[in-house]
Amino acid sequence: MTVKELIKLRESENKVEFKEAKSGYNFAGGSHSDPRERRRCVLGYVVALANEGGGRLVFGVREKKGAPHEIVGTNFADGKLGETEDEIYKRLSIRVKAAELFEDGKRVVVFQIPSRPVGQFLQFEGAPLMRIGDSLRFMSNDEMRKILEESAPDFSAKVCDELTFEDLDTEALTVMKERYAIKQNNPAFKTLPDMQILSDLELIENNKFNYAALLLLGTRKALRKYLSNAAVTIEYRLNHSMIPYTARAEFQEPLFTAIDKIWAYINQPASNPLLHIRDKFNIYDIPSFNEEVIREAILNSCLHRSYDFSDDVFIKQYPDEIVITNAGGFPPGVSKENILTINSRPRSKRLTEVLQKTGFIERSGQGVDKMFYLCLMESKPLPDFSHTDTYQVDLRLKAKIIDNAFYLFLNKIQSEREDKLNVFDLLTLDKIRQGISTDLLDSSVDKLQREGLIKSQSSADRKYVLGDLYYEISQQPAYIKEYRISDLQIVAGCFEKANNIAMSDFVNAFGENLSRMQIKYLISKLEEERLIIKSGLGRHTRYNVDINIDTKNNILKQFIDILSK
Repeated sequence: MTVKELIKLRESENKVEFKEAKSGYNFAGGSHSDPRERRRCVLGYVVALANEGGGRLVFGVREKKGAPHEIVGTNFADGKLGETEDEIYKRLSIRVKAAELFEDGKRVVVFQIPSRPVGQFLQFEGAPLMRIGDSLRFMSNDEMRKILEESAPDFSAKVCDELTFEDLDTEALTVMKERYAIKQNNPAFKTLPDMQILSDLELIENNKFNYAALLLLGTRKALRKYLSNAAVTIEYRLNHSMIPYTARAEFQEPLFTAIDKIWAYINQPASNPLLHIRDKFNIYDIPSFNEEVIREAILNSCLHRSYDFSDDVFIKQYPDEIVITNAGGFPPGVSKENILTINSRPRSKRLTEVLQKTGFIERSGQGVDKMFYLCLMESKPLPDFSHTDTYQVDLRLKAKIIDNAFYLFLNKIQSEREDKLNVFDLLTLDKIRQGISTDLLDSSVDKLQREGLIKSQSSADRKYVLGDLYYEISQQPAYIKEYRISDLQIVAGCFEKANNIAMSDFVNAFGENLSRMQIKYLISKLEEERLIIKSGLGRHTRYNVDINIDTKNNILKQFIDILSK
C-alpha cells in the first residue's frame, strides 16, 4: 500500500491515524507528568486503535483540517523498527507489524495494529483508551461493559452446512458409542443406532450436523474440506538450539481417535524415556512425560483454541520438554495468575460437553488442576504458562524430576490417606520445600501443620519447613549448623543455573522469603565457610562456588557434606 492509498483510506474510514513525527515521536509517555500528555504516545495510540478494532498508525504525514495531507517524512525508529515491534509486544502483549514506505524520497513509517481480543480491552498505564479526533480518552463504563460481555457464539455448536453422515469416520463413531456406554454405565448404548446417539449428544439438530460433530468424528477428507486448520502438528528436536526438526507428524483426523495416535507418537521409547528413582531396594520408573498430563494438555488446547486463526495446535517435543501452543490466548477472564481458581468458559462449549459425556475429560476446568496435581506428585516443574500472550496459549511441560525425596514423600503420604491432599495442599508443600513461606494458603497451612506434614520454624515470622518424614526419606536434616536446608537449596540452585552470580540473582531467587539484608548475611556466612568465593567490587561483585565443589554434581549435597565436617 502506498502513502496516497493510505490517505484515501483515511478519508473513507476512521482506522488510520496520521502523525507528523518529523523528528521522532514519544514512545511511552516520556517525561510528562500529566496523564493526558503521557498517553499521547506510540503505546497510547496502539492501545486506542486496537480497542477500536485495529488500524494503522502512520508517522511522517502531516494532517490538517481543510488542507491536503502533506508527506513530510520521519526519522522515527530509523533502523530500529524490529526493536520497536519487540518493545511494543513486550509492554502490551500485542503483535504489530511495522513497515517503511518511501515517497518523493521521504520516509514514512506505518504500524499495522490488530484488533483487541474478543471480550478484552487493552490499557496504557491503567487507562483503556479510545480516540476522539487527535485526542485520546478513557472508555466509558458502558463501552467497557459491552466489551467484557462480548460473547462469541459457541463455534462448535454452529451448523456445518455441507457435512453429511458419509463424512463421519466409522472408527470414531464406534469409539464414541463405546465411551458413551462406559461413562453412562449402560452397555446397551453400544447397540443404539448411530443417529440416535448423535442426536442425544446434540451433534445433530434438525438433520444438520454441527462443527463439534466434524471435529470429533469427521474424516480427514472432511476436516480438510470444511475446517482445514483443525489439526495437531508435532515436531521433535534433539535439542532446543536445533532449527530443522528431527521428525514431524501431522494429525488431521477425528479427535475421538486422534488423541490416542498423538499420544502414541509422543510416547515412543526413544522420545519418552523412563526416569528412575531408587528408594532403598525399590526402583520407581517414571516416564519423562506423564500420559494423563499430556492428554489433558492436548484436549485443553483443542477445546480452548480459536478456530478463527489458521494455526494448527502445535507441539514441539524435546528430550527434556514439551511445548504446546494453540491460537486465541486465554478465554475471557482467565490469566496465568488465576488459571487454577477461576471457572473458565471454553470457546467450544458443545465440544466440551460431548467429551465430558463420553468420559474423555472431567468437569470443565478440572484439566488444569489435574496437570498441576500430577506434576507435583512426580516432583516435576509446574506447568508453565508464562509465555502465553494475547494471541496464543503457550504451555511448557518439563521432564526433569526436581527432588527424588519429595516424590517419595508425597507418594507415601497419599498412599496412606483416604482423603487425598488436594492440588492446593501439594502446592503449599512444594513452596515450603523450596524455602518459600509467603503467599501460602492459610487453610492448607493449618491442615498440613495439624498433621505434622510441615513444621513452623518460627511462629513470629511464619516460616515453615517440611515435616520429619521428608528429612528421613532424604536422609538429610532440616538444618545443618545454623543453616536452613531450604535456604542452601536456593543458593545451590542459583549456581546450578550459572556461574558468576550477582547479589541481585540471589535476591530474585529468594523472592520475599528473606530480606536483602538477610540474604547478604547468609551469603557472607557461606563465604566464611569457604563454600562461596567473592570477586570484584561494588556493582561488579560476583560470587562463585569454591573451586573444590563439582558443579556437575548435586551442589546442595556437597554443601551439606562440607558443613557436616
